[in-house]
Amino acid sequence: MGTITKVEDFLKAKRPAYKLEIDFGIELGIKRSSAQITKLYQKDDLIGKQVLAVVNFPSKQIADFASEVLVLGVYSKDGVVLIEPNKHVNNGDKLG
Repeated sequence: MGTITKVEDFLKAKRPAYKLEIDFGIELGIKRSSAQITKLYQKDDLIGKQVLAVVNFPSKQIADFASEVLVLGVYSKDGVVLIEPNKHVNNGDKLG
């Protein structure tokens, strides 16, 4: 589990996406991710949002950006819906 701390438009991505910086706590620190979530989320709404992510994949180079983690979401008819806790948890907590 991590908290989104920074969001930027990812203009060089082939499909509309954001560049995210996510805080995963002391053990993992800040990681970056490219996320195609622009249909349902505005940049300002993402700051402070907790998200679930896979952190043990190798980095993936997307244009000039290294995406280090995979933010998890559900594909809906309207776009990707992020998976997030319904109560606050600590950054770095693991899915059980």
